[in-house]
Amino acid sequence: MKNLFICYPRCSTCKKAQKWLDENDISYEYRDIAQQNPTEAELKEWIPRSGLPARKFFNTSGQLYRKLGLKDKLSGLTDAQQIELLATDGMLVKRPLLIGDSGVLVGFKADEWAQLKAEDN
Repeated sequence: MKNLFICYPRCSTCKKAQKWLDENDISYEYRDIAQQNPTEAELKEWIPRSGLPARKFFNTSGQLYRKLGLKDKLSGLTDAQQIELLATDGMLVKRPLLIGDSGVLVGFKADEWAQLKAEDN
């Protein structure tokens, strides 16, 4: 399976991650999160594979997150409700996302992504 790289083109961290992927010759399918946000079904698959709780998939520094007051509301939502909310708008989802055979990475940390690369080789 080719890696799926989900990002927002104007995000500087996403640009760094894409550059890292290119420099490390890692093939990927590119997807703009603003044009095609993750679906509820995708999130239900990816969140368990990431090993992270659903709340870690929220873009806590995003304008929409702040506008909706989610900092105070998330703890009162079930995982299913959080996933449903994430699927409504790509700007709520932390990015970039890298989905591969061996796991799902949220946000860009080069050392974590290098570990995924090593596992895939």
